[in-house]
Parts: sequence; C-alpha cells; structure tokens
Amino acid sequence: MAERKIGFFAKYLSLWVALCIFAGVAIGVLLPGVPAALGKLEYARVSIPVAVLIWLMIYPMMLKVDFKSIVNAGKKPKGLLVTLVVNWLVKPFTMYLIAWFFLKIVFRHFIGVELSSDYLAGAVLLGAAPCTAMVFVWSYLSDGDPGYTVVQVAVNDLVILVAFAPIVAFLLGVGDVRVPMDTLLLSVALFVVIPLGAGFLTRNALVRRRGLEWFEGVFCKRFEGITEAGLLLTLVILFAFQGKTILSNPLHIVLIAVPLVIQTYFIFFLGYGASKALKIPYEVAAPSGMIGASNFFELAVAVAVSLFGLSSGAALATVVGVLVEVPVMLSLVKIARSTRRAFVSG
Repeated sequence: MAERKIGFFAKYLSLWVALCIFAGVAIGVLLPGVPAALGKLEYARVSIPVAVLIWLMIYPMMLKVDFKSIVNAGKKPKGLLVTLVVNWLVKPFTMYLIAWFFLKIVFRHFIGVELSSDYLAGAVLLGAAPCTAMVFVWSYLSDGDPGYTVVQVAVNDLVILVAFAPIVAFLLGVGDVRVPMDTLLLSVALFVVIPLGAGFLTRNALVRRRGLEWFEGVFCKRFEGITEAGLLLTLVILFAFQGKTILSNPLHIVLIAVPLVIQTYFIFFLGYGASKALKIPYEVAAPSGMIGASNFFELAVAVAVSLFGLSSGAALATVVGVLVEVPVMLSLVKIARSTRRAFVSG
C-alpha cells in the first residue's frame, strides 16, 4: 500500500506554531499596546477576537461530521466502546493525575504554587477534550477506516456537549481551582454547540441541494487552510499576552510539555493495546488510539481564555499542548503503521 503523506503546511505545523509563538512574544514585548487594546474587546470574559478565530477553526471541522453515520457504529461496536471508555472514563483523570504529579510535586520549586495551579487547569482542559479535527489527519496517515473515524468523531462531539463541562468543573474543583459554571457552560455553547449546529445545518442543506460529492469535493475544499490560519492567528494573540511571562520563565514551556507528552503516549498505547486485546481490526484500532491521544485543543484554548483570561497560565498550558501535539502524533502514526501486522484486517 502506498504510504500516505501529510501536506506541506500540516507537516511543518509545529514550525509555524513556533514562528507564531516568537511573533506573539515579540509583539507583546515590543508593542504592548496591541495586547492591551485587544484585551478590552471582550464580553462576559470572552475575548471577541479570539472567539471569532476559534469559530474559524471549529466550523470547517464540524462540516465534516456526518451524524447519520452513527448508525453504522453498531456493526463494529467494540472500537467505539474503546474510544468512549478511554476518552471519558480514563483520559481526563489520568491527565489530572499526571499533570498534578509533575506540576505540583516534581516541578513545584521551579514553577511556584499559583502558576502550577494555572498550568494544571490548562492540562485538565486538554485532557477533557478528545480530538475532533486533526484525528482525521492521523487516521488518514495511519491507514485507518475513514468512515469509522467519522463515527468516532460524531459520537465524541455529542458526548462533549454533556460531559465536558461537568468533568472540567469537577477536576478543577479537586485541584482547588474554582470555576464559574455559567462561564464554562457559555464557553461550551459558544465553541461547541453553536458551530456544531451550524455545521450540521449547513451540511444537511447543501447535501440535499447539491449532493454529497459536490459538498465534500467543492464546498469543503473552500475552507482548506482556514482552520490552520485561525489557529496560528490565535496563537499570535495568546502569546502576545504571554510574552513577558515566557521571557521571565522560558523553562516553564518545557516543564508544561513533560506531563502532556507522557499523557499522550500513555493514552495511545492504552487504547491501541485494548483494541489489540479485543481483536479489533487495525483500520479501526488505529483511529481508536489516535482520537484519545490527540486533543481538541481549539476548545481547550477557547475555554481557557474564557475562564482564566488571555494572559493566564491556563491559556499558556493549552497552547503548549498545540506545540507538542504534532511531532508526538506523527511519531505515533509511525508506531501504528509499523505494528499493523499484529492486528487482524477489517
């Protein structure tokens, strides 16, 4: 089978992220009036510029979700079961435990009590949001079943609607970070419910009018690059607010990344190993492991900004998640492809 390759832009996403970080830091330090002006553009603690960019990121992803395909999950229920158990009964809690151990104990002398709590909050937001966008890329590169990947994404989107806010509120409460529930629910509504509903309505209307082939081959193609552009512009804004913090604590980026990387590998091998034990076909097992290992960082960033502010440690932790995810996930794609013979074929 010919090896699938990632596009040039996505392949070097970590490089573009790094460049945007440098650009954002430079703006924050050299042009402090820019973040100051942007900081005034908010409503109910939600940054309007960031909200617009988040919508630009999320809406194109929601267009790809076909909720009618959920009915096909009954044909291969074990793969979906693995995804749901790992994503919602394991991942948020192991993320909290791993991040708490490193940020609150191992690195406490380097970080300090207050910042460690902020970083922990950002890690929790990442852990409670399984991937809904980039997983399509990881599934494609690992030769996963694209139809089943859509099912997994659709089901996770539905679970996010009801489970994300309670899990985050519980874990942040355990970590002594008090979260206003109304703000959290507003964030979920703004960054999940509304774009999800908009994507659903757009997809249904256009597929009925022009057909699925036109919708996927023409309409969706018009949004190529918009998600990535929205992400990069968001990072510039976020790091403009984080500039002074990063320059005074550059080591913190590395320290935050440690538990995030460990969690990613752990969750992948847990889901991938469970799929092997249950004799799930490779084409389903690979996406099952990928969707748990990867994060819905667009949602995590948006909620962190809404709850804690653009210049918060929680926001910084979520964007560090963006920085480390691409190279780590590419390594997992290679691991999956090299071990596919250990699985049965679908």
